[in-house]
Amino acid sequence: MKKIFAVFALSLASLTAMAERADSLKQAKVDFDDAHIDEVTQTRIFTGNVVLTRGTLLIKADKAVLKESPEGYMTVVLTSAANKSASFRQKRDGGPDLWTEGQAQRIEYDERTEVVKLFSNAIVKQIEGKRVTSEVNGPFISYDNRTEQANVHNDASGESKPGGGRGTVIIAPRRTAPAAAPSAGAAKQ
Repeated sequence: MKKIFAVFALSLASLTAMAERADSLKQAKVDFDDAHIDEVTQTRIFTGNVVLTRGTLLIKADKAVLKESPEGYMTVVLTSAANKSASFRQKRDGGPDLWTEGQAQRIEYDERTEVVKLFSNAIVKQIEGKRVTSEVNGPFISYDNRTEQANVHNDASGESKPGGGRGTVIIAPRRTAPAAAPSAGAAKQ
């Protein structure tokens, strides 16, 4: 059991490798159908086919609520219509074609704490090029970028409950098959 837990913990750590740090200092562009902007409370509510880009980060949702603290930190809550998902895709530091993708019915991100939470039908994938190297799914996923720790719970409330849903971790091998040795017949020719 300890060995299975260790493999699971390592897969979560590798799944949620650091997002591209430079994105947090870039401007955000938001496309939407409708908006309500309150400058007093620094709250912006966007609805209808919301697409937010910030550096390599791409977010899509039916509704996005962005709040900004006096210090300039943003919190974002993304929601989707029934039977749809809010989603994000962001380049990861560490290589030229490393990405993290996620989707859920609701996604919350706090820039100050660097914690992202995915609620209901949550899926997070780590991608190298076009190859999915790992995937986690469950009713609730929380990831802390600073500590590089993830939690997956069997209920969208963020708690594990008896009889709740189940999560899944898929881990692709990091090693590749060794090159095939030339066959004896090929060597004679």
